Amino acid sequence: MLSVEEVRSYLENAGQCHILQFWNELSESEKISFLAELSQLDFHELREHCEGAARARICSSAKVDKQMEPLLSEFFGSIRRSDKNSLLAWEKEGLFQISQSRVAVVLLAGGQGTRLGVPYPKGMYNVGLPSRKSLYQIQAERITKVQQLAYAKHGTKCTVHWYIMTSEFTLDPTKMFFKENDYFGLDPSNISMFEQRMIPAVSFDGKVILQNKGKIAMAPDGNGGLYRALVDNNVLEDMESRGVEYLHVYCVDNILVKMADPIFIGFCVCKDADCGAKVVEKSYPAEPVGVVCMVNGVHQVVEYSEIQPATAELRYPGGELIYSTGNICNHFFTQAFLKDVAQKYQGQIKQHVALKKVPFVDQDGNLVKPSTPNGIKMEKFVFDVFQFSRNFVAFEVMREEEFSPLKNADEQAVDTPTTARDSLLAQHYRWALAAGAIFLDDHGKPLPSNLKEASAGPPPAVCEISPLVSYFGEGLEPLLKDKVITACLLLDEEKATEMMSC
Repeated sequence: MLSVEEVRSYLENAGQCHILQFWNELSESEKISFLAELSQLDFHELREHCEGAARARICSSAKVDKQMEPLLSEFFGSIRRSDKNSLLAWEKEGLFQISQSRVAVVLLAGGQGTRLGVPYPKGMYNVGLPSRKSLYQIQAERITKVQQLAYAKHGTKCTVHWYIMTSEFTLDPTKMFFKENDYFGLDPSNISMFEQRMIPAVSFDGKVILQNKGKIAMAPDGNGGLYRALVDNNVLEDMESRGVEYLHVYCVDNILVKMADPIFIGFCVCKDADCGAKVVEKSYPAEPVGVVCMVNGVHQVVEYSEIQPATAELRYPGGELIYSTGNICNHFFTQAFLKDVAQKYQGQIKQHVALKKVPFVDQDGNLVKPSTPNGIKMEKFVFDVFQFSRNFVAFEVMREEEFSPLKNADEQAVDTPTTARDSLLAQHYRWALAAGAIFLDDHGKPLPSNLKEASAGPPPAVCEISPLVSYFGEGLEPLLKDKVITACLLLDEEKATEMMSC
């Protein structure tokens, strides 16, 4: 730990002397704690970080319309447009790679559930399913099931290792939650949690914000902090020691995420890709999602704010949007590509500005909770490495089957616990119908059996299927064909065993 004199000197060189303005008012224990925090700062980067944040705030995003091009067909696959034989071949390849323990998943879970109105990590959230399962449990059970599917196909016991990137805010509660829930049936040695870096929040005039008299306001460095965290925590070496060659990287808040999706993995491997992205078709031209495309011949995600409305409205002769490939933060990387990014391109990853309301202490030491944004948090995004790929591919999936994020409290209109819950239950209702189940209402009348009729919003009947019973709708016909269901169906392993014995 540095001495206060050393820290003061470093802060003077960085133009941040104000950080120690309340030093003499701190207790001895507070001084030790604050000094320990300050000693962890990279003072060589601090000045550039603060000045860069202030510069970035006043620079508007440049429009890149004239440089944009849609993805080329040879780099594109689709669950709805690719032929059935190709899809089967990709799934076969994916299951083979999983059976060889060459596939791992990386969960980006550094954020708290603040917008949900809860003080704990988002992965611990229960959206109100009949089973009361959290996002973490649903994802853990999907890992278990995909391992079982690979074993059934190839007869080889395998492991899909789960790497979980947390932050200072989420690491300890996540560890405790997993331990309390017995790791949701997974072997704890096959779960690795690690922390991403925290960086100071900065005022509009380029000064580090004090959260209180003896603490800097810090924030995670965005999901693009993954690449530095892989190095800081020796995760790349761990992957190599386990024989992991392919990574599926995703965000914690998508309740429909297909963990280590064999079709996606197989598609990327068969295309010899080092980097890949799942995309969904945009709902409408101005939908506020990034677009996966090419800019000056290089693959990247262009934010909706960087595209002119006229460009967003462009369509092919058949009526489909030209720039329809919406980014859902669901990616494939080879381990070798991640190593390249970490070692060669770390300093070239773009930083993004996020204006936030950051509580702070004023010159008189009073705590202020601002009503409007007063601080800058610089973030890196996980997808900003696409530009470094030698062979990038994109794979289109159906939104209603694979993308329903949980971001907001139920007071909002979209991406809420209600919309996430409805998405999952509607999906399971469609699976049950496809397997031949017959749902009746309270009066004994048949409920809608048309799959399109039941494709959005809350389903006509409540049906939840455990991932331990079915990963993505497979294996349900022996359980549900011609079964009449008149009440809420919670199809877990115990219920499945009971139904098979009838």
